[in-house]
Amino acid sequence: MLSLTKNTSRQREILEVVFHHGWDYMKGLLTGNQSNEPQLPTPEVLCNILIDLGPVYVKLGQLLSTRPDLLPKHYIEALSELQSNVPPVSWPEIHQLLEQELPQPSQEIFQEIKQKPIAAGSIAQVHQATLKNGQKVALKVQRPGIEAVVDQDIKLIKGIAELVSFTDFGDDYDIVAIADEFTNALRAELDFTMEAEYTTQLRLNLTESRWFDPKKLVIPKIHWQLTTPKLLILDWLDGTPLLAAKIADQPSQGQENNPRREITTLLFRAFFQQIYLNGFFHADPHPGNLFYLEDGRVALLDCGMVGRLDPRTQQILTEMLLAIVDIDAQRCAQLTLELAEAGQPMSLDRLENDYDSMLRKYYNLSISQLNFSEVFYEVLQVARNNRIRLPSNMGLYAKTLANLEGVARAFDPEVNLLNQIKPLMTDLFRRQLLGDNPIETFLRTALDLKSLSLRSPRQMELLLDRLTSETLKWNVNLRNIDPIRYSLDNSANRIAFSIIVGSLIMGASNISSSAQSSQLFWLSNILFAAASLLGLWLVVSIIRSGNLR
Repeated sequence: MLSLTKNTSRQREILEVVFHHGWDYMKGLLTGNQSNEPQLPTPEVLCNILIDLGPVYVKLGQLLSTRPDLLPKHYIEALSELQSNVPPVSWPEIHQLLEQELPQPSQEIFQEIKQKPIAAGSIAQVHQATLKNGQKVALKVQRPGIEAVVDQDIKLIKGIAELVSFTDFGDDYDIVAIADEFTNALRAELDFTMEAEYTTQLRLNLTESRWFDPKKLVIPKIHWQLTTPKLLILDWLDGTPLLAAKIADQPSQGQENNPRREITTLLFRAFFQQIYLNGFFHADPHPGNLFYLEDGRVALLDCGMVGRLDPRTQQILTEMLLAIVDIDAQRCAQLTLELAEAGQPMSLDRLENDYDSMLRKYYNLSISQLNFSEVFYEVLQVARNNRIRLPSNMGLYAKTLANLEGVARAFDPEVNLLNQIKPLMTDLFRRQLLGDNPIETFLRTALDLKSLSLRSPRQMELLLDRLTSETLKWNVNLRNIDPIRYSLDNSANRIAFSIIVGSLIMGASNISSSAQSSQLFWLSNILFAAASLLGLWLVVSIIRSGNLR
């Protein structure tokens, strides 16, 4: 395990920042005074600490904002607003990196590269350029030397996680695995070819749809021949952020020819397809990544953060959506346990009661008044309160819905996610039930039934043979049987002591009534005393157990 008490300049810097902001729990960890229960600073203080620690920790905070299954909503909102106040790298350094990464000298590929970046982040900065053929492109260039900084900070993050793992909190949430997940995501940010692959896959998935017009949605094309792990080149799209776009306001009556409603419907349906059909979705649809283009199309930008859902999880989430709409606490609890990671101690009754308390406030609301992403945040809160670990993609799913619904409501205040996707539910259920090719699904089911019908007689014959030959054995595993056994043992012991006490009293009584000598008289008194002590002990033990009725 990495020692955090070594006297390195980076650790001293972290200590100074933590001491300055007064985070007592982290100070204890870094100085070797471990505390059992983590205490987070306020969201504002946490953000200030991450900003002061530098670009890598800002990126870490942005990754943490995708995990509402780990942190409460107010922390997620604060971390989502984190932006690196990082000055851009000077043009000579950027130009040197370009010359190293490009297959030819830059002047042979580009007509022009604007030296002033249009955006600068913790990992990279973006420049506008024009190819020799006149096409405008965006150059996303990695900050020189960022790899060494990331590697150094990753070691410290893992060391802190190992210390936290010795606490109850670290054990309950497997903090080392979470740290590995975040640090792997940090390293993935340094490989722009992964972002290029994600962008290409999303672009391919959204070229066809039965739910919206794919021509109205655009994802920039990657120039693969020029893209490297440190340089990403893609089409330049002329437009403005969606919330800043000048689009006709919503008409006061009716929804026909309402451009704002058409755009929100397009976005909802596009993301609904990504999440529930493709199982591969853009996981960061915040206002800066949704653009309204000059030709009237909507663009999805910055596809570096994506989420994945397998078919089983897609089906569970679909049912969860319906359970929330129906205010069905019992079904929500059952679906949460189906989503949860295996091997966790859980109480279905307590989980169901928590869901009932949470959903009760929505009883008198109509579907149009429900904010689904807010409700799903509360679902994650209930799971967290019950110490149930959900897969990390649940955090991305919730964050994506929250961002999407937030942008949509700011753009079109009257819009509602559930009303938008309700027309798609029938088609979604049909696809989940029958697949994209119903005939193929029917034939596969028929083959499974045929195989079952052929095996069933033989399996029934084996079962009957074992029953008649008395070789059939049942392996029964009853949960929570130990407390029941302990209770039965206590009851049996008390009955046995009661019988002994009664026998001593009866024996002493018989001896006393027929005693002819002082020896027998003393024996009867001893038996009476023993019976009295045992009886008194039995009464006291019953009272102390709290089971006296």
